[in-house]
Amino acid sequence: MNFPFHNAPNTATLTCVHVLDGEKPILYASHDEEDGMWQFLCGAAHDTEEARIVSLAFVFEHDNTIGLLSDMPCGYYAERKSQNEEWMIYPSND
Repeated sequence: MNFPFHNAPNTATLTCVHVLDGEKPILYASHDEEDGMWQFLCGAAHDTEEARIVSLAFVFEHDNTIGLLSDMPCGYYAERKSQNEEWMIYPSND
């Protein structure tokens, strides 16, 4: 599958240990308005020490369904209830 993001594959991206370790699927994604950083998390509340920085390509290889969010603009986030459900996209200021 082709890399669908406009960002470079080595773009720094935030994820959580739960996703990284394969314990939980990605259920929350955001494209931060301030700095354009992508975050791909399990949807639970996290402490700072549970955050990890990985490449965007690494996250895409882990779960290619995030490619459906490749055109999500900065200042938006997406959620889903399970890995098999559709992403619901919202503006961050709501």
